Parts: sequence; C-alpha cells; structure tokens
Amino acid sequence: MAKKKKAVKKPAKKKWAKGKHPGGRPRIFDTPEQMQEAIDNYFKKDKRPTVCGLCIALGFTNRHALTNYEGYGKEFYATIKKAKFRIERFLEDNLYNNKPTGTIFNLKNNFGWQDKQEFEHSGSIDLLPPMITRSNG
Repeated sequence: MAKKKKAVKKPAKKKWAKGKHPGGRPRIFDTPEQMQEAIDNYFKKDKRPTVCGLCIALGFTNRHALTNYEGYGKEFYATIKKAKFRIERFLEDNLYNNKPTGTIFNLKNNFGWQDKQEFEHSGSIDLLPPMITRSNG
C-alpha cells in the first residue's frame, strides 16, 4: 500500500508597508548628489585613484556594487562614468612615467583599451588551382 504524502502548508505572504522594498540591501546613496559628494571626497584624499579604491571609499564591498549603481538611473550612471573617466585620465597621465606596464595593464582590463595593429597590403595575390604533377620515378 502506498503512503499518502502530507500536504505542505505554504507560509502566508507578508504584506509590506507602502514604499518598502521586500528584499535586498538598502542603498548606500539615495541620490546621485550624495554619491558625488563621496566621490569628490575620495579624489581630494587619494592622490593615486583606482576603481577599487573608489569602491572602498563609497562603502562598497566589491566592484560589482558600483556597476549595479549604474543601473539605478541615468543620473547615477553619469555620476559613476564621470568618476571612472577621472581615474582613466589619471592612468593615462601615468603612461608618461618610466615604468608604464602596470598602467597599461589597468587601462586594458578596466577601461577597454587594446593593442591594435593595422597592416596595409599593396599589390595583388594570384590564386592558382593546385597542380598535380607526375613524378618519373
């Protein structure tokens, strides 16, 4: 004889207060202006800005949190892009130092820079069908 399974009761859905978000962590910055103030403080204090340094100064635990804020509206997006552009400018200025290898690595991996070589070919290429020859051996 097969055993009958007991029905599992689902927990009742909680009703959230109006204006409250049911999940996720609350935002650190409610407005782009608050974020901009923290960004400006970071650039005043740190003479060698980096994306990770910016994240730490903003109170984030990883770089993805900064990327997530870009999705919170065009004002946040513009604020973050401007901050990243300031870091990129600093790194670009560093290219004129004696040892730019680390800076080049950073620009390639964080800002989409790439080595690109272009070749120009002049002349013509004749494509002949393969020839089958018979050896006299």
